[in-house]
Amino acid sequence: MTLTASRTIRVGHSPDSDDAFMFYALTHDKIDTGGLQFVHQLEDIETLNRRALSGELEVSAVSIHAFAHLADRYALLASGSSMGDRYGPTLITRQPRILEDLKGRTIAIPGKLTTAYLTLQLCLGKDTPVAVMPFDKILPAVASGDVEAGLIIHEGQLYYGDKGLHKVVDLGQWWFEQTGLPLPLGGNVVRRDLGDELVLKIARLLRESIVYALEHRQEALDYALQYARDLDPGLADRFVGMYVNDWTVDYGPKGREAVRTLLNRAAEAGLVERPVAVEFVG
Repeated sequence: MTLTASRTIRVGHSPDSDDAFMFYALTHDKIDTGGLQFVHQLEDIETLNRRALSGELEVSAVSIHAFAHLADRYALLASGSSMGDRYGPTLITRQPRILEDLKGRTIAIPGKLTTAYLTLQLCLGKDTPVAVMPFDKILPAVASGDVEAGLIIHEGQLYYGDKGLHKVVDLGQWWFEQTGLPLPLGGNVVRRDLGDELVLKIARLLRESIVYALEHRQEALDYALQYARDLDPGLADRFVGMYVNDWTVDYGPKGREAVRTLLNRAAEAGLVERPVAVEFVG
């Protein structure tokens, strides 16, 4: 495939600080894109997962759980991962509870294709009753008593305690105790039908964008703060550091092992239809 002089690439990512930080250079002309124009498509992660099922966007952030259903249409880029290294989606309640208290109880989740939900099923069982709601509504719903328990992702992991809420289990820590591996929550994918040349170019540019942000941290963080939902700048900086780091530049051998282990265990538990042959591009 021969690249055209100019082409628009739609990039789907969540409206949160870590994704904004990651894509800052790519979408703000901080690196030479060689004629490609990258434009934001901001959606919550479950919406992005669903859009990817129909192949709408050229490039998208997706949950690793969702990738199990996308591998025939999208390739997983070697850069752009969100890894929870002994931390991750957190199950919270209004009153102190232990995990056994919640077996058979309905838990609010941010989407059935999220890695958070997949890991919850590995932890509590595939028949765990759930109620799906937007990720940013779960913490307030637990605080108000509208739901008994909720699985929170994104920045809420850092301040649920300030709202008087209680941790039941951090699934990133639980996963590490089970496997000794980080929990691969999300990654970035590129549509295979773009052709090898363009796919590899996009892979290279995404990596450059992440490296630029890490090397110009304050500049990229200042931009990302507008997506931090009024989070204190210090906490926003901490959150970005949790999910944009060396794992994000490249999964590395351990990160690759983590992805394969998660999807293999999901297949063994009957949570995805079949094992996924995972290849990393870039």
